[in-house]
Amino acid sequence: MSIGNSPEDERPFEDPSEEAPFSIGRALKQARITAGLTVDDVSSATRVRIAIVHAIESDDFAAGGGDVYARGHIRTLARAVHLDPAPLIERYDDTHGGRPAPTPAAPLFEAERIRPERRGPNWTAAMVAAIVAVVGFVGFTAFTGGDDDGSKEQVAEGATPATGKTASPTTKTDKPVDEKPEPSDSAIAAAPQDKVTVQVSAADGRSWVAAKDHNGRLLFDGLLKQGQSKTFQDSEKINLVLGDAGAIDLYVNGKKLDDDFQPGAVERLTYTKGDPKVG
Repeated sequence: MSIGNSPEDERPFEDPSEEAPFSIGRALKQARITAGLTVDDVSSATRVRIAIVHAIESDDFAAGGGDVYARGHIRTLARAVHLDPAPLIERYDDTHGGRPAPTPAAPLFEAERIRPERRGPNWTAAMVAAIVAVVGFVGFTAFTGGDDDGSKEQVAEGATPATGKTASPTTKTDKPVDEKPEPSDSAIAAAPQDKVTVQVSAADGRSWVAAKDHNGRLLFDGLLKQGQSKTFQDSEKINLVLGDAGAIDLYVNGKKLDDDFQPGAVERLTYTKGDPKVG
């Protein structure tokens, strides 16, 4: 059963005393009735829903989806009822503000595509760069450090001590701290005539030794180990105390004394300028 009206039932009422304004919906409806078609027939032929056909014939174009779809529906329905759609479209544009300018899709797409994208800092790349820098530094340090060690090892392995005649071993002795350097044997031999010069040498063992000048000032008081020696000098005299005189060799004013001190004997000696004597 058709829900549309028959052409006879949809005959428009015309008032000959009034001139109705041009209506798109009325023109489509009049053409449909003239063609002997119902709303149901037009909907089936155009695939436009019945509700939209009724709305357009009542000049309600909002139900059709807006301006763009309304123009398409007007054109489709006009062709279905054998009307020229151009005057209807022109009328629609006049009553609805004209045809809107088409929006070019390509420029919008291009603008969207080339819009710069804001990005945050690339922490991954920064970490990779830092790791590469650290590895490079460590490798460089290891390389240069290895060369230095190699050169040191080569020097250590390649160095050969100068060899000659077998030298007699020298006994290493710990010398007590002395404010004045000890004169050598040559210095003893060239001892000044206006002073007293006494050298005490622990040749045969160790001995306790004490030395004072003519004013009684203590010059030395300590233990001489074997191989150690001390030299004392004064303008008038030197007073000595030897704890083990037998272990001591004495050099006074540049001459070695041929003493006969006994091992373990304690001797108290005094020497002045001139030819030395045991005393």
